[in-house]
Amino acid sequence: MDEAIDGAIGDAKASAAGVRWDDGLIARRAAERAAPAADGTAVGEGEGQGEEQGEGEGDDGLPLLGGSYGGALRTRLDALHELVGLSRTRVESTALAEAGRVLDEAAARQRLSARHTVVAIAGATGSGKSSLFNALAGVPVSETGLRRPTTAAPIALSWSEGAAGLLDRLGIPGRLRRRPLAGGAGDTGLQGLVLIDLPDHDSAVTAHRDQVDRLLGLVDAVIWVVDPEKYADAALHERYLRPLAGHAEITFVVLNQIDRLGTEAADLVLDDLRRLLDEDGMALGEHGEPGATVLPLSALTGEGVPELRECLGRFVQERTAPERRLAADVDAATARLRAEFVADGRPGLDERAREEFADRLAGAVGARAAGEAAERVWRRGAIRACGTPWLRLYRWYERVRAHGTGTDPRLTAPAEDELTARQRVEQAVRIVADEAARGLPGPWATAVREAALRGADGLPEALDELTATMGDPAARPPRPAWWPAAVLAQVVMTFLQLFGALWLVGQIVGVLEPLLWPPVLIMVGGIVGGPLVEWACAAAVRGPARRYGQEAERKLREASGTCGRARVLDPIAAELMRYREVREQYVTASGATRMASRAAAGAGGRFGGTRFGPTRAGAGRVR
Repeated sequence: MDEAIDGAIGDAKASAAGVRWDDGLIARRAAERAAPAADGTAVGEGEGQGEEQGEGEGDDGLPLLGGSYGGALRTRLDALHELVGLSRTRVESTALAEAGRVLDEAAARQRLSARHTVVAIAGATGSGKSSLFNALAGVPVSETGLRRPTTAAPIALSWSEGAAGLLDRLGIPGRLRRRPLAGGAGDTGLQGLVLIDLPDHDSAVTAHRDQVDRLLGLVDAVIWVVDPEKYADAALHERYLRPLAGHAEITFVVLNQIDRLGTEAADLVLDDLRRLLDEDGMALGEHGEPGATVLPLSALTGEGVPELRECLGRFVQERTAPERRLAADVDAATARLRAEFVADGRPGLDERAREEFADRLAGAVGARAAGEAAERVWRRGAIRACGTPWLRLYRWYERVRAHGTGTDPRLTAPAEDELTARQRVEQAVRIVADEAARGLPGPWATAVREAALRGADGLPEALDELTATMGDPAARPPRPAWWPAAVLAQVVMTFLQLFGALWLVGQIVGVLEPLLWPPVLIMVGGIVGGPLVEWACAAAVRGPARRYGQEAERKLREASGTCGRARVLDPIAAELMRYREVREQYVTASGATRMASRAAAGAGGRFGGTRFGPTRAGAGRVR
């Protein structure tokens, strides 16, 4: 109570004197904490002891909380995001789900501290990783001993404040968060380092192995600790190093316990370790090349530990480990998606395939048959109109007789014709769908075929309706302008025949004077002239009839082609366009210059995205 009174008196004096009260260190920190809170910025607790993170920038210009990915990585992430969004309804695979997980982890890591680098120390039982952890800390932090497994839960060691959000993401409780001996300020080279001691990756306890697999998917880098006895263990190489070959730039491999070997033996083991890493497809950072760092050391005697500390210091101060890790994750994710997005050849429909599809539809609706029928009807009409009356009378009699007996083939349509037309339409759709899907990856080929089949549903009925709407071109063909003249000529020829015949009859019955040749010549002229007129009309109508039939066929072909394009070809083209868009995003996300090397490196697993599976049955050592 007395302290409160004294504080109030002090505040009153300060106000009276016009002096600011917030000129002290504690007050300035309070103001700095209040500023982000006023802006709605989240404030995280640190190291399980109320440590707070403020928004802003540090001395090195990096944001204290979160950051943004820039350059090529930002472009690749955007492309991967578009790829996943465009493919969710087309591609159903664990690889696409893992790509989505990579995007989620990228967003989660971006919201956290960009000033810290999380490095995990992983190794097999008895490799000495906890001893190395303590050697880097400068104080016994992680328990060591002969009991196996010794490390039952991950332990975190932070060289600077502000890593609480990262450790919360890793799921490490406050009771397992430690600080090095110097308290963070004494070792400036490792400022920003967060070191995690993992359980044994080959532990007999399943929960320990699960923790290792989970945390390896979240850390920024990893130090693999091997010993002279188990450096070639198949469990290490087949489950981790080989699948993580694409993450070489954020990988350290240290050969521990070299104090147990002579100098020559240590060099031989180290060379053999490098050979195994090369066989795993992991690039080694030698001669200035980017890749994994391989170091010999002894955590027990301290030999080689300063070199590792120096390498870690340079690595941490570069502040690029999160982006390198994420770039490697994107490489691995796109490598697994290659089979879903990379086609063989140039898939799609060319003009030839489209024309063949239109031809098949035209054949299904009988466009050619309709054109030929229209041509025949035109020619038949010309012959009827311009033919002799006697021939027309005979043909009329044949039609009446056929109609009376019901034998006119035009009156009955066989039921199998409709079925055959439907089968032709379905066959045309299958062929064009297979042509469009040829060379496409499996999911996209299926999507193209499904789009074609959806369009084919109801296509035969639509074609029938279209044909009925257009009408039968052979029903009432138009007549050319010269048909009346031809009919008039045929009437004249008939009149001449009748006139000559009546003249002869008159002479026979004695009504007219006998004069044989004139009526005979007139009648013969009519008899010969009638067929000549009919033949001339048939010859003259041949060209127009062919053109009329071709025009009828063209109209029906165009109508069926338009219907087929709207129902089948356009949906197929839409799917192909979607695939091309996704493929462009895939090329951008994969990074053209890195794709081949990552695929050859066996990126089928994931550093974080990889499901670490069991080792090969009976495998012991990789040789």
